[in-house]
Amino acid sequence: MNRINQLFQNNPHDLLSVYFCAGCPTLDNTAHVIRALQQNGVDMIEIGIPFSDPMADGVVIQDAATRALRNGISLRLLFEQLQDIRRDVHIPLILMGYLNPIMQYGFDAFCRQCVACGIDGVIIPDLPFRDYEASYKDIALSYDLRVIMLITPETSEERVRQIDAHTDGFIYMVSSAATTGAQKDFDACKRAYFKKIDDMHLRNPRMIGFGISNRPTFEAACNNASGAIIGSRFVTLLNQFEGDADKAIKALKHDIGR
Repeated sequence: MNRINQLFQNNPHDLLSVYFCAGCPTLDNTAHVIRALQQNGVDMIEIGIPFSDPMADGVVIQDAATRALRNGISLRLLFEQLQDIRRDVHIPLILMGYLNPIMQYGFDAFCRQCVACGIDGVIIPDLPFRDYEASYKDIALSYDLRVIMLITPETSEERVRQIDAHTDGFIYMVSSAATTGAQKDFDACKRAYFKKIDDMHLRNPRMIGFGISNRPTFEAACNNASGAIIGSRFVTLLNQFEGDADKAIKALKHDIGR
């Protein structure tokens, strides 16, 4: 069974998924960060593929991607860094990146290399659902890779149900239509959106991301989905602690009360 599906089957509540950008703050820290996150009880990891135009990301992750590219990271080098990661890492690993560098690599070759490195799924924020179904779904399925789709408060109920019916793993619930970035709390509109999706009784589990950085936002995500995805806050802490992922994740867990 795919590790993503196994995770949600065994631990359907209060999950913590953490995002970081490969190649930042140092070029060769990818494996170190992954191992530190696992050792500190993170349930799932999203490894960011740096891109020059990360349209869904706020300033923190944009800056991290720029720094990583200046450090010399590339998709090919990232795969090299992940080559031996499954010797001691057992939690689900997801690559998150934009379509352009993946297309440059070749989607079939990309999926094949993901499997070789033990990657369980991919998130491609700028991949339209229609294009996914027409051109990418069958390839990903042939490699047993989960392509995780995003929904926002503006996503229609019809589209949400289409995504739920034709994808597997989990649904990434974006907390707002804005870019990534920390928030102090979720307002009434966002909480109404969470309840609306919950009331749809979807087949797939859900994770809430964008804006989660403290105890109130983490608890709200866990109360309205299977758990939370945290990116910007961890990236900030990782930079603050000069790449020491152990200190960064401990500080994050303190912030969210976990």
